[in-house]
Amino acid sequence: MGGPNENGNSGASDRRRKRLSEKQTMLVQKISDGTVIDHIAAGKALSVLRLLGNPQARGDTVALVMNVSSSKMKRKDIVKVEGVEISEEQVQKLALIAPQASVNIIRSYRVVDKKNAVPPKLLSGVLNCNNPTCVSVKEKDSVSPIFSLAEISPLSYQCKYCGRKLAEQDILSQLG
Repeated sequence: MGGPNENGNSGASDRRRKRLSEKQTMLVQKISDGTVIDHIAAGKALSVLRLLGNPQARGDTVALVMNVSSSKMKRKDIVKVEGVEISEEQVQKLALIAPQASVNIIRSYRVVDKKNAVPPKLLSGVLNCNNPTCVSVKEKDSVSPIFSLAEISPLSYQCKYCGRKLAEQDILSQLG
């Protein structure tokens, strides 16, 4: 009892392997109205919540699923916010934190709008240049910072005025 089986494995390791191979289902309650953000890179859900203004602090119901299996991404996070429909501007900012995210707007338990978060080619007034000699920093009252998409993966943007690139970590620190 407990010794190796015909494959040379113990019964305990067979049971463990069987449990790991079975599909595991996590139940998260459906929302009647609000927003579901799926395909967030694992570990970035909290940044998404900060971008949304921490809706849980306002009393909105939030479901956060982190580091779950995904056939598309290996691991992912999901955020559900009851009673909140995110704006187009928030979707644009979301693309800077979670460029693979999909946003579903829910009304009466049905998906009424689906958007993909796609990093915009041009950003104006969303990010700030971190070069202290850039005109957008020195003249910030009269010059709005403008960035163009430099790379999608890893995400980076380049300042129109000085050419300085903002790496993904710089972007995350400014947004979330």
